[in-house]
Amino acid sequence: MTERANGTGEKVRVVVVGGGTAGWMTAAGLAGLLPAACTVTLVESEAIGIVGVGEATLPHLRLYLERLGIDEAAFMAATEATYKLGIEFRDFGRVGDRYIHPFGTYGRPLSGVAFHHYWLRRAQAGAVPPIGAFSAGVTAAEQRRFERPGADPNDPTTSFGYAYQFDATRFAPFMRDWAEARGVKRIEGRIVAVERERDTVRAVTLDDGSRIEGDLFIDCSGFRSLLLGDALDEPWEDWSHWLPCDRAVAVPCASPDGPTEPFTRATAMPAGWRWRIPLRHRVGNGYVYASGHASDDEAAAALLAGLDGAALAEPRFLRFRAGRRRRSWAGNVVAVGLASGFLEPLESTSIYLVQAAITALVEHFPDGRVAAVDRDGFNAAIDAEYDRIRDFLILHYHATTRDDSSFWNHVRTMTIPDTLADKLALWRGSGQVSKYSHGLFLEPSWVAVYLGQGIVPTGWDPRADVPEAGGLDRALGSLARAIGDRVAAMPLHDAALARLA
Repeated sequence: MTERANGTGEKVRVVVVGGGTAGWMTAAGLAGLLPAACTVTLVESEAIGIVGVGEATLPHLRLYLERLGIDEAAFMAATEATYKLGIEFRDFGRVGDRYIHPFGTYGRPLSGVAFHHYWLRRAQAGAVPPIGAFSAGVTAAEQRRFERPGADPNDPTTSFGYAYQFDATRFAPFMRDWAEARGVKRIEGRIVAVERERDTVRAVTLDDGSRIEGDLFIDCSGFRSLLLGDALDEPWEDWSHWLPCDRAVAVPCASPDGPTEPFTRATAMPAGWRWRIPLRHRVGNGYVYASGHASDDEAAAALLAGLDGAALAEPRFLRFRAGRRRRSWAGNVVAVGLASGFLEPLESTSIYLVQAAITALVEHFPDGRVAAVDRDGFNAAIDAEYDRIRDFLILHYHATTRDDSSFWNHVRTMTIPDTLADKLALWRGSGQVSKYSHGLFLEPSWVAVYLGQGIVPTGWDPRADVPEAGGLDRALGSLARAIGDRVAAMPLHDAALARLA
């Protein structure tokens, strides 16, 4: 984008192309956080459908809502949301295995040494409960209980986070109402032409002949990537050799009798995995699979056979490929969401990546012109997010002993990225988790999946050998009991949801 000729410091004219979750979250974020810096126009066509199946989230969405001043209870009511304490994984390491990846920590550090090192030392002697007993989030999820955590992050009985499970088809309209009330202009229409000059988009033309000019264009057009992919021809980096699932079939079903789980479930299947997301009014279900290992008909049949309630719609199929654009910001076009890249929802990261892009854009928002340093800073931040999530997802597949299908044989034996291989080697030898300051999934998340899928290191931090064994066992037992007592005092998840109403 070139500097405007009048040099008067006018607001940046932002044009968001595409609605849905990505479009309306972006429009709302810019209108709410940068009202003095930009005007926001969103172009969408009712004739173009949205993906609308990203029903499980990470705790970061709470921060987005809080930052915009959106009331949690109003949001949850509008989207039929339930609380989420983590993700339960079944049959990933071996058939019959299960573990919960929680939002929160295990225990607390001692003398600067992470808790899991002490647990590893005593677990080798068979002297401690499973590591999930030292997580308030895991314990509450197992008992179907929920209460907002306390304010002290160092208290292991309250050091957990939570997210939401909601109806994605209701989230975008909720954000649209919020954004339009704060000045976002919506234009209905289908884009038929993109006017560009080298790497700069000047305007888009709609099917009714109208022309919309802008200074900064946000591509939220989904898998089409209308601006960044089609108009600017930004190259695609394909990761399907590491993440071979390229299809999904989704269907909602009626909620079964019994308590509503405050967690999402991912169950390994012969050609991928299936999700189960409990909402207030129904359950979301889907099967993410590799088309080279299962047909559409086989996947749909397997999904329908495993529902725990009556199907409420016909199965819906999606096609995708894992990877990202080489740059998410090129010229004056910023891609957000599926227009930027796609990573399957195994760890509920889709909406997080939208939010990460919004945050990075706000931090690097242009002042009159797009500066290379802002564009480069944005791209570096988004690249780090995608790359680290990619490695974490690959871990779930590669860290398995399953050999019961061609799919699991492939992912178990495939060559993995050097970045993940290095992380695995470090963990196996010393129990250490690679540290980084930017990107998703910090130490407790890696510990959850490593141990949950049977990768037990041969060593641990030598400082964990200092405490006397008997005293350490008593301290660990006391901590597990304190967490258990704290969780037992929590209301059931359904009772917590009823209080919202």
